[in-house]
Amino acid sequence: MTPAQLISFARGAPSLDIVDIDGLKAAAVRAFEADPAGITAYGTSVGYPPLRKWIADKHGVDVDQVIVTNGSLQADALLFEHLVRPGDDVIVEKPTYDRTLLNLRNLGAKVHQVTLDKDGLDVDELRRLLESGVRPKLAHIIPNFQNPAGVTLSADRRRALIALAKEYGFTIFEDDPYADIRFRGEKLPSMLNLDTDGTVVHASSFTKTVCPGVRVGYLVGPKDVIATIAQRATNLYISPGMVSEAIVYQFCAAGDIDRSIATVCTALGERAQLLAEALRKHIPDARFTEPDGGYFLWVELPEDVDVDKLVPAATAHGVAVVKGSDFLLEGGRHSLRLAYSAVTADQVDEGVRRLAAAVAQVREQG
Repeated sequence: MTPAQLISFARGAPSLDIVDIDGLKAAAVRAFEADPAGITAYGTSVGYPPLRKWIADKHGVDVDQVIVTNGSLQADALLFEHLVRPGDDVIVEKPTYDRTLLNLRNLGAKVHQVTLDKDGLDVDELRRLLESGVRPKLAHIIPNFQNPAGVTLSADRRRALIALAKEYGFTIFEDDPYADIRFRGEKLPSMLNLDTDGTVVHASSFTKTVCPGVRVGYLVGPKDVIATIAQRATNLYISPGMVSEAIVYQFCAAGDIDRSIATVCTALGERAQLLAEALRKHIPDARFTEPDGGYFLWVELPEDVDVDKLVPAATAHGVAVVKGSDFLLEGGRHSLRLAYSAVTADQVDEGVRRLAAAVAQVREQG
């Protein structure tokens, strides 16, 4: 089978039709008109000052608690480098973002994965791990519409996790780029807002709400942590991209960000619903939790479907997916991550139909 067009559930990026191109073009013009000297200079390592202030106001913190970075992945890397030394224990979710695993293992961390269920991280399992003597330096948590599992950490578990961090003296890294992409249910308080003891460092980005190409992310945390990271950033790259940050600032200050979020939420809510319906129709023995927001849906397939065989078969049928084992230290041989952000509504059912054909082929081949 040689389909005319590959349908991709592989990449967590918005399709072009939901990116506000006109709004970004207008924001770029305003940025150059308002501050040509500021955005064409090196700037400072903490980011474009007006955007830094906008982020601080959004989160209700002092501006000295914010550093703006070249995407949230760089924010992650800077914090990991600051806190984690070879041999340090680190908690991550099971499953978790594949680049998180890669970065932490490259730093020599001893990574412990704690199970996720429909309400997020299993804090009872984490408590047992702590009681066994593990003393983590850091717990990396994606609380809203988690990548790759799509689940959200409940309000009760957020509070319980903060209490454990305070009791056992570890930092919670709240990696939260999907928080605003909610299309069902009520927004939950961030752990940053619940924290009263400086145990939480929060990260987010404009990748999912504006577009990936701007490469603008940020960290919010205790002033001393941010100051130390800012010095490292100065030595590493002098300053992040002032032009991108100024465009994002103008986009946000004009209120375009709110319209963009509404557009993305509406489109992704429809696509997630269509994806769930298509899975029930074409792969009825697949198990999954429908997300309330975000970009991803995690699928558990029957044990006779090995994703190492399924992924190439799916590609041959014209659909791209990511195997669950990429997000785990072990296991995931029967799991997939499906990103519904880059597929248009009219592609969803056909994409799952192709995936179902690949599943049938793998089962036939044994």
